[in-house]
Amino acid sequence: MQTVLPLVASGRHAPIDPSEESSVLQALRSPRRLRIELLAAMTVALALIPEAISFSVLAGVDPRVGLYASFTMAVTIAVVGGRPGMISAATGAVALVIAPVVRKYGLDYLFATVLLAGAIQIVFSLAGAAKLMRFLPRSVMIGFVNALAILIFSAQIPELIDVPQLVYPLVLLGIAVLVLLPRVTTVVPAPLVVVVTMTAATVAFGLDLPTVGEKGELPNRLPSLLLPDVPFTLETLRTIAPYAFAVAVVGLLESLMTAKLVDDITDTHSDKTREGWGQGVANLVTGFFGGMGGCAMIGQTMINVKSSGARTRLSTFGAGVFLLVLVVVLGDVVARIPMAALVAVMIMVSVGTMDWHSINPTTLRQMPSSATAIMLTTVAVTVATENLAFGVITGVLVAMVFFARRVAHFTTVVDVAHPDDDTCVYAVRGVLFFASSNDLVYQFDYVHDPQNVIIDLSEAQIYDSSTVAALDSIVYKYHRKGKNAVVVGLNEPSVRWHNLSGKLGAGH
Repeated sequence: MQTVLPLVASGRHAPIDPSEESSVLQALRSPRRLRIELLAAMTVALALIPEAISFSVLAGVDPRVGLYASFTMAVTIAVVGGRPGMISAATGAVALVIAPVVRKYGLDYLFATVLLAGAIQIVFSLAGAAKLMRFLPRSVMIGFVNALAILIFSAQIPELIDVPQLVYPLVLLGIAVLVLLPRVTTVVPAPLVVVVTMTAATVAFGLDLPTVGEKGELPNRLPSLLLPDVPFTLETLRTIAPYAFAVAVVGLLESLMTAKLVDDITDTHSDKTREGWGQGVANLVTGFFGGMGGCAMIGQTMINVKSSGARTRLSTFGAGVFLLVLVVVLGDVVARIPMAALVAVMIMVSVGTMDWHSINPTTLRQMPSSATAIMLTTVAVTVATENLAFGVITGVLVAMVFFARRVAHFTTVVDVAHPDDDTCVYAVRGVLFFASSNDLVYQFDYVHDPQNVIIDLSEAQIYDSSTVAALDSIVYKYHRKGKNAVVVGLNEPSVRWHNLSGKLGAGH
């Protein structure tokens, strides 16, 4: 997730008529809508350049790999994606996941990983992965964002070690501009101002500083189709599969969360399943054209949709095309960008990504301890493993444990009636599953209850076989005392579960 930059395509833009359709054809027919879409695309392209280069450095690859990824991702998702107006490109989240692949195995293995990740995303999405987003707790999402911020910041530290002393004041100056300029004007993207002014100063004064050009060759031509030069063996699959799975999961998580955010801003609904497999197709295209993979970018999407007023696929497509033209035509200039400028940009990306409210002492005191524990677990696992997918999965598992413990206490057993001297009625209320049903056996008075016991489940719901086994055990305990016990009031779903009664070995 990238920082949300308060940018606009021009000094101001007119309010958007809600009646305007968010389609490319409508935009092409309307000069006003076309102007908004193209200006938004240009603004996004300018904002993408420094971040795409920075994420390339973060991943340990040539800047052209990140720039190619941003171009191919944006152009492809504009056609196949499910959320018009959303920007997809090379991202810090994906860069962090694939960085170990480059260090250990080389660039061709990275391309193979991206291709496999795209295939996994398509399979997951067609299997209904988008529907699982509803089960992602907010505390996990906050932990995901905070961990990403920490990892992006920590990745800048090597660029500040064993460098000329002049780098440090330049980084501080860049941060100051990034903070203060948006308060004065939002016409020009602050990151672009930092990159342009620092590059101009470095060239004009002949400063000897680490530059982007030292990180690798920039593109001077269009990306070309390629196949990764890796052995097509099971060993290769075992090598890249864990990283590909992480890229797929992280990409889907970030893209689907961004799509939901755009839905809320535009008051429209998007096709999350299409967006999911669209991300997979975009990563396949990116892998075949020498890109590092990517996913949706929150910061650039906000620039496009919220600040610039774009609503169609045309803005996303235009951003990718403008990006490639700028880089190919101005490649020699881009190579002279000082690393200090990009470090400043990435530090502010991490600052903007962090959810500072979530770690405010007042917030922590007011939040339930379980929510805080889930967030901290997500952050700790992510930072320790440098794998956002592991952190999210662990966070979800911890949230499930807390949820199960809480719901287990919602189940009650109450002695509600005695129709006659030989009969009593127990009402069981709540959700019955493995966590709540384990203690169910101990809530009946087997010794002192009358001859006939009715267990009424009309206010309860059976959710698993553990509950059926617990009910069988209760009935068995009454039978051992020479008493009759029956279960009544089952709804249709509970009846289907209770058909397992007597087949689970309860009481033996």
